[in-house]
Amino acid sequence: MRPLAGLLAALSISAAFAQTPPPRTHFWWRDRAPGAGRPFATSNKKLPLISVKGNRFVDPDGKTILFRGLSISDPDKLQMQGHWNREHFVKVKEMGTTLLRIPVHPIAWRERGGLEYIQLLDQAVEWATDLGMYVIIDWHSIGNLTTGVFQDPMYDTTKEETYAFWRAMSRRYAGHNTVAFFELFNEPAAFGRVSWDEWKKIVEDEIAVIRANNQQVIPLVAGFDWAYDLTPLRLNPIAAEGIGYTTHPYSFKRQQPWEPKWEEDFGFAAAKYPIIATEFGGFTAPQTSAASPAYGPAIIKYLEGKGISWTVWCFDPEWGPTLISNWEYKLNPSGEFARSAMAGETR
Repeated sequence: MRPLAGLLAALSISAAFAQTPPPRTHFWWRDRAPGAGRPFATSNKKLPLISVKGNRFVDPDGKTILFRGLSISDPDKLQMQGHWNREHFVKVKEMGTTLLRIPVHPIAWRERGGLEYIQLLDQAVEWATDLGMYVIIDWHSIGNLTTGVFQDPMYDTTKEETYAFWRAMSRRYAGHNTVAFFELFNEPAAFGRVSWDEWKKIVEDEIAVIRANNQQVIPLVAGFDWAYDLTPLRLNPIAAEGIGYTTHPYSFKRQQPWEPKWEEDFGFAAAKYPIIATEFGGFTAPQTSAASPAYGPAIIKYLEGKGISWTVWCFDPEWGPTLISNWEYKLNPSGEFARSAMAGETR
């Protein structure tokens, strides 16, 4: 009788627990993915829609648009340091910017959390729209999505996280003309083996995720060698319509004379595809020696001669090559040159 009594007591206790579960505060079945719900629609049609026609970016009238602009630093960094405000965007606009690149680092996306991070991006899109600037949202990682090896911890990510990020962005900014571009991955770097075919599949999967929610945004695809080398396009371009490509033609990528190498490495592609040089910089004072021309005038002349749009790095006094010397927004020589270049005064 005693074992039976013990069994009945145990069943009674189990039944009591079954009837009174411990309190829970997180109702996981109500969770929604970042970007879910209604797209961000504030002033979403204020700026003309940008699209791809052949090797050009065009407005609704078919007019070719050549963008000139710059990158800010990560919104999470700016907010943490007390510089995330509309005035920061006003200073960007005063440079002559028509295209603003916003880098989102994977670590910042995770630490702040996607739902809260999107609130920062909503503010950025609203401010940029009011000031007449188009936006690139850039997944700012450096490394190899195939091997899972990245340059620094701030860039650590995965293919799954990357796809999920673009799903969130494509849903949130569907139909918003200001968010004209998604830069799919900042700088692919070897860090182990990766073939162009492997990278091409990853990119095409990203584009498929985006297109499921957003048909109008223009995905931007980087080449190899830290987003400098577009030579694989000669034989095996990305199998998707309505996209562009990126290059990062920093001066140290090749020895002078630069122009023949630029033509060989990425410039040739401008005859068939729209391209944006989304990151470069480090301009110095003009040089007078014909044997050692200044990089700034040379790269701007080359890019614009090929019809390649551009955004320079970086409107932050800490992330080099910098454009400003301090948070009083004092331009350094590189910033002075960039402002002149945006005004078309470098030739």
